[in-house]
Amino acid sequence: MTGSKDFIDMGNGLRMSLARNKTSANRLDIIYDAGLDLYNMRFYRKTFSKKTFECKTKDIATHDGIYCDMLEEMFTMVTGLYTRF
Repeated sequence: MTGSKDFIDMGNGLRMSLARNKTSANRLDIIYDAGLDLYNMRFYRKTFSKKTFECKTKDIATHDGIYCDMLEEMFTMVTGLYTRF
């Protein structure tokens, strides 16, 4: 439904590539903070230049201190993509 792919386990979180969306973010990191029992979400755009072989990263949105039941709502708010019908 969202077109997400390239899921990567980061130990305490998850990284994924996003489909085209309203904010142009193409990557998402979801990090679990075990001490506070909360999640941090970072939406960003990562680009690669084939000419100079340079990677650039631009932060689109960062949200800290998110409860688990708010993850879906925050994802939809930032990307405009729905995780369910």
